[in-house]
Amino acid sequence: MAPSIVITGASSGIGRATAERFLAEGWQVALLARRREALESVAEGQAKALVCPCDVTDAGAVDEAFDAAMARFGRIDALFNNAGMFGRQAPIDELAVEEWRAALDVNLTGMFLCARAAFGRMRRQDPQGGRIINNGSISAHAPRENSVTYTTTKHAITGLTKCLSLDGRPFDIACGQIDIGNARTELVEALNARILAQDPDAALNPTMEVADVADAVWNMAKLPGSANVQFMTIMATKMPFIGRG
Repeated sequence: MAPSIVITGASSGIGRATAERFLAEGWQVALLARRREALESVAEGQAKALVCPCDVTDAGAVDEAFDAAMARFGRIDALFNNAGMFGRQAPIDELAVEEWRAALDVNLTGMFLCARAAFGRMRRQDPQGGRIINNGSISAHAPRENSVTYTTTKHAITGLTKCLSLDGRPFDIACGQIDIGNARTELVEALNARILAQDPDAALNPTMEVADVADAVWNMAKLPGSANVQFMTIMATKMPFIGRG
């Protein structure tokens, strides 16, 4: 049977590109995101795709989606824990507490819930084991200006990754993190639009294709269980990361 993967945030951007890559490689893919219609467009004509509309902040909905994947595929070999949001850029004292909680719910609690669901099923399936790939960000290392909510959550994902790697060892569950910088997604395009709104003559950050990120996730996922990419940074070559600040 073909290997299987659950991909969150699969309706657009990096998640969609990654789902399309895995489907092209013959994997069974469970597509998770809130918008059913968008997921169905990804799954169109793909017999190995499973559409699972799901809000990753809803623990019950997450369990239902992972149960559906298990029922359809028989096991879960991998999770690409990808869903996230950037939020409004502003100094900390200009952010509402509700904005902080919204980012925390999606970027941290949502990733915790999906990792928890995957870990539990990988631990108990036969043969046990699997792989979890968390989408961090280069903001897990160096922040952008006025990004306190996003940056804090992405630093926390690094801690989640390390704990899952350690706790997964007895159960043959590997966990790694991919830190992505400036892929050409809706999120980055919205960020660039805000930059231009503030200064029409501003130089925009260099970007890379989302397909390049999908390739990187694919290469992490296809490793044998005896090998793991613990941390990978992939970014637009000329973007300001080294020395950013």
